[in-house]
Formats: sequence, C-alpha cells, structure tokens
Amino acid sequence: MKKLMTMARQFRDDDNGAAMVEYSILIGIITAAVITFIIAVGVYVTAAWSTLCSNLATDTINGANMSC
Repeated sequence: MKKLMTMARQFRDDDNGAAMVEYSILIGIITAAVITFIIAVGVYVTAAWSTLCSNLATDTINGANMSC
C-alpha cells in the first residue's frame, strides 16, 4: 500500500504532462494563425488578380491589345 501511495504522489507531482498539453495548445494556436494568414493572402491575391484581369479586359475593349 505504501508503494502505491508513493507512486500516486510521484504521478501527482510530475509536471511533464501539463507542459506537453500547454505546448500542444500553443502549437495549435500558431497553426490556426498561420492557416488564417495564408487564406487571407490567397483572398487578397485572388482579388488583385481579378481586378488586374478586368482592367486589362477594359483596356482591350478600349483599343489596347492586352489580354489576361
């Protein structure tokens, strides 16, 4: 019984599991931020490309020889 109580105290005092959970949460937050940033950049580039293509199409209608 004494050995079981000693093992229970050692398990209770061990902080490695808590640190691993904290680092896992931190990595999850960083991953979510990176994914959000990549999606935002993709939306911005898509919008810029669409604007460029529509401007080029307008210039083509007005007589310039440019295409997208």
